[in-house]
Amino acid sequence: MKAYILRDTKGPESLKLENVEIGTLDRNEVVVKIKAASLNRRDYFITHGMYPGMKLDAILGSDGAGVIEAVGEAVKGFSVGDEVIMNPSLNWGDRDDINSEEFTVLGMPSNGTFAEYLKLPVENVYKKPVYLSWEEAAAIPLAALTAYRSLITRGQLQKNDVVLIPGIGSGVALYALQIAVAFGAKVIVTSSSEEKIAKAIELGAIAGFNYRENDWYKKLRKEFGLVNLTIDGVGGESFNRLIELTAQGGRIVSYGATNGPVPQTVLPKVFFKNMDIRGTTMGSPREFEQMVAFFEQHKIKPILDQSFEFVDVISALQKMGEGNNFGKITIKIG
Repeated sequence: MKAYILRDTKGPESLKLENVEIGTLDRNEVVVKIKAASLNRRDYFITHGMYPGMKLDAILGSDGAGVIEAVGEAVKGFSVGDEVIMNPSLNWGDRDDINSEEFTVLGMPSNGTFAEYLKLPVENVYKKPVYLSWEEAAAIPLAALTAYRSLITRGQLQKNDVVLIPGIGSGVALYALQIAVAFGAKVIVTSSSEEKIAKAIELGAIAGFNYRENDWYKKLRKEFGLVNLTIDGVGGESFNRLIELTAQGGRIVSYGATNGPVPQTVLPKVFFKNMDIRGTTMGSPREFEQMVAFFEQHKIKPILDQSFEFVDVISALQKMGEGNNFGKITIKIG
């Protein structure tokens, strides 16, 4: 099969399209012919060596959807020809609240979806929602799971909560918006792009603020009061503004820190509000199953930014690095 191999970390250009072996099928594994994949920021960071637990050589790609090509002798519940999506959380463990020490993410160190075929444990495949196209289905796994766990499990989302989502436009942020709106929450977003804010309002946000304006958080508080839950993947200096905007007993759930460390946090602002700051990573198999069911119940469709052909994976990653996308970047493969 053809697959993109990363052997060096000098950026997306380090990826090489090569012929590789699928490998021997174990009794509890399946082989999936990949129809489509999608990108996450981790893929871009990995090409620059900026990700924990780097191990090369690796086939990148955490998200994908396809058709089962072969099944191991002990596999039950799936057959050749089944249309599936893949849960990229490998070896999560038995507990929902924390992952095991063996937990890894599909697509480095294990082989990922930037390939024509993928061999993986049957426990990591789920029936593809029939209402989704291949590229829509491929866009769901990592980002939607992260958003679902952030909101539902870690964020303890309640109907009519006021939810703040900074940096709207990324996959996780957009899924958080869609899930929260479907749940019945009132969502406010931030961005440096008025166009992205307008698109978020079309998707159900009640308001948006440009974080490049020095007093954006003051305007938000004046118009809408304090927020119950913030889902943040930005971090950095603006995180302190999120603390200021949190209501009594509110929660901030952090799933990333694209702007780096948080400087000079004033802890009294945290404990006097009886608020929680919680971290989250990916999600358990149970949460993945619940997320897919929630999407099917509400017929949530991913927001897709741009589609690339398999031969143009490097260009797709370069676009991801620019950080201007609104929604998921997808790859047509099969």
